[in-house]
Amino acid sequence: MSDFETVAATENQAARRGPSGEPGAPDQVGVPRKPRSLAGDAWRDLRRKPIFWISLFLVVLVAAMAAVPALFTANDPRDCVLSRQHAGPSGGAIFGYDFQGCDTYARAVYGARASLLVGALSALFTGLIALTVGMLAGYFGRWVDALLSRVIDIVLGIPLLLAAIVLLKRVSTSSDNVRLFAVIFVLAVLGWTTAARVVRSSVITAKGQDYVAAARMLGAGNGRIMWRHILPNALAPAIVVLTIALGSFIAAEATLSFLGIGLKAPTISWGIDIDAGRVHMREAATPLVVPSAFLALTVLAFIMLGDAIRDAFDPKLR
Repeated sequence: MSDFETVAATENQAARRGPSGEPGAPDQVGVPRKPRSLAGDAWRDLRRKPIFWISLFLVVLVAAMAAVPALFTANDPRDCVLSRQHAGPSGGAIFGYDFQGCDTYARAVYGARASLLVGALSALFTGLIALTVGMLAGYFGRWVDALLSRVIDIVLGIPLLLAAIVLLKRVSTSSDNVRLFAVIFVLAVLGWTTAARVVRSSVITAKGQDYVAAARMLGAGNGRIMWRHILPNALAPAIVVLTIALGSFIAAEATLSFLGIGLKAPTISWGIDIDAGRVHMREAATPLVVPSAFLALTVLAFIMLGDAIRDAFDPKLR
């Protein structure tokens, strides 16, 4: 056998073995790889960020406190005895007692329920308003977009705190549930504009994609296109904005309660306890510091979580 025939036989045998080196192994060079999705890339990026896991842990912890506060303290936050006023840590009250003789730590744990409920429901209603307005403005454009954009500009120009004071003054003497839903209503009505602008921008981008044009050519109506093809693309950025907004709503509820126009006793809220702790700060600092720390960590956790998710979904920041 000549040298040329030997080389040819060796190449044929290597080709039959395939890239893996095993006889008869299929050649994988031409096989297309599975396309990588945006959600998959975002998750791979999030898993490598300690800030994501820290903020997620804090959010889950606060949610557990709001759902099952008895897991975190055995004391009743409404079990108040004046003889324990400003007493130090004792009997499971690791941070002592406030000016009414209530367990400071127990009230901070149970206060998570009202604050998180207001924040979550405000974010939910805000998302519904923002998705509706943003979808209509971005999809139909023209006079619909012009009209809704002017509405967004008008609402943006209304000071949140001033408007909340005016609106909530009318329910200041109402029942606890009425005040709770009044606070949620005010925050949702005045806080949807940023999310609506994000949704509008996402809808305008998605509306020009080829799959939307193909769906329209196949006879799909506006409702089907908006629901099946555009909404999934507008949902992800809206969720990111609403995650950050949820922390802002919790802080806003605490601010309104602190000023005496939001939730009121006997409802347990961080804002109410911060206001009471401020008045009696000279006698004891913990009734002010503990609910303030709970509030600050919760708001910071939601903002950090939203920032981490936003960065993960932005290809420019990877």
